[in-house]
Amino acid sequence: MMPLSMAEQEKEFVIRRIGGNPEVKKHLEDLGFHVGGTVSVVSKLGDNVIVKVKESRIAVSNELARKIMV
Repeated sequence: MMPLSMAEQEKEFVIRRIGGNPEVKKHLEDLGFHVGGTVSVVSKLGDNVIVKVKESRIAVSNELARKIMV
């Protein structure tokens, strides 16, 4: 298991765990990140990670990406 921020680009991963306080978990779930769902890193731009989740592309900060374990 590793944080999403360290995941290889263009490879699909299954979300194993979402960390952080309840507010952070709720925010990530609202964006479409759910345990058991799939996610892939599209690119890394500066301090942001562009990910594909549920047919959408979303930019999340490195800090949030570290809370998503794949």
